[in-house]
Amino acid sequence: MLHVNNLCFSYTSSTSAIKEVSFCAKEGEITAILGPNGAGKSTLFHLILGTLKAHSGEIQTREVSLLGLSLSKRARYISYVPQEWHSPFNYTTLDVVLMGLSPRLGLFSQPSKSDIQKANEILALLGIEHLGDRGIGELSGGERQMALLGRALMQETPILLLDEPTSHLDLKNQMKILSILEHLAKTTKLCIVVTLHDPNLASQYADHIVAIKKGKVYHSGSVQEMMDKTLLEGLYEHPIELTTLDGHPIMRGKKEFFGD
Repeated sequence: MLHVNNLCFSYTSSTSAIKEVSFCAKEGEITAILGPNGAGKSTLFHLILGTLKAHSGEIQTREVSLLGLSLSKRARYISYVPQEWHSPFNYTTLDVVLMGLSPRLGLFSQPSKSDIQKANEILALLGIEHLGDRGIGELSGGERQMALLGRALMQETPILLLDEPTSHLDLKNQMKILSILEHLAKTTKLCIVVTLHDPNLASQYADHIVAIKKGKVYHSGSVQEMMDKTLLEGLYEHPIELTTLDGHPIMRGKKEFFGD
């Protein structure tokens, strides 16, 4: 569904941020992008979205080259949930979800009754239908993340990108949003690509993991292949311990001690 081939990008002439990155993300699956801070995960997403222009390489879906498309046309194939979103106005949650129609509506077009019904169905799916009339600025971090996911689902694209969707959420909301993504991948055949800081979340919810380090693909494979002690220690440059819980590999970093 999403093919990234030999993608290269640099912010300056002296250093490369993304170096010949290649991977494939399939429909009906969650592909997790793992890596330490500064590895290039967010840069990779902006290249896929088109907000940054790749120097070389290819990004394709359904035999369509995304690199040759405008941002508005690319938005028909890919929707995006950012880590944070600050609105200049206190739009209602329902209005935020309806913003997902923007790539398909004309400049002065209004959502139809069926569009509004669809938006309310998405709110119900996400368990936030009671927040439809609430202002986005009045929501908690978890509720706001659900609203942004609703906006992305309203775009009805085959590919969904989420950049660190759990980074500001408590345990309950982390589990909730990833469980919803797992359900969506399996029931709607969405191709979901998500960046995560926590390998344990990837172990529980992902089907495929792509590990990135210093702008390159360090390794990629199934969860069982990627949740390997030697591989993870090399990726994060820190000693770890691995165990298993309910059939899922679980990682724990070893403590470091400073001073006496």
